[in-house]
Amino acid sequence: MAEIEVPNPHEIHERGETTFGRRAALTTAIYAVVLSIASLGGNNTVKEMLLSQQQSSDQWAFYQAKVIREHQYRGQKMLLEMQLAEPSSLKGAERAKVETLAAKFAEEEKRYNGEKKEIEAEAKKLEATRDHRRERHPYFEFGEVLLQIAIVSASVAILSTSRPMFWFSLVLAVLGAALTVNGFVPIFKVPFLHHH
Repeated sequence: MAEIEVPNPHEIHERGETTFGRRAALTTAIYAVVLSIASLGGNNTVKEMLLSQQQSSDQWAFYQAKVIREHQYRGQKMLLEMQLAEPSSLKGAERAKVETLAAKFAEEEKRYNGEKKEIEAEAKKLEATRDHRRERHPYFEFGEVLLQIAIVSASVAILSTSRPMFWFSLVLAVLGAALTVNGFVPIFKVPFLHHH
């Protein structure tokens, strides 16, 4: 986020001797606190989004490994079943050994299939978390922008002793704070902030 240049603090202090100036300066300090909360929320959302994405990718890689193992066992089982289908090829103890092995491979195939489904569910859950964070992030971003403009507007209001400019800054700050709160706890939805 680009840094915004604030007017000279000494000049603001001199103009801030009036009641209006003092109130406006105090309000601007509150804007700054809310801005830092919005910034923190936005940064945390990005970190959580990236972490969920990484964990989801790891789960899908794990899933692929399970799929490969499942197919290997299925292939080996099918080869043994083909051998067993030819009555002349196997006799007695040898046949029993191949039957036991085929049953073991079938069991392993089933186990990998079950584990694969659990991993898939976990990967999808992580993707849903990532998508939820991605949806929340623009609220923090736009909240930050409005709060930064509110701080500059309030500083201009103090320097020019302009009440309309101060009210304008207050409206922007309230909107910025509302977007920030919505980033933490979804209350409303702003359609243009969702990229679907």
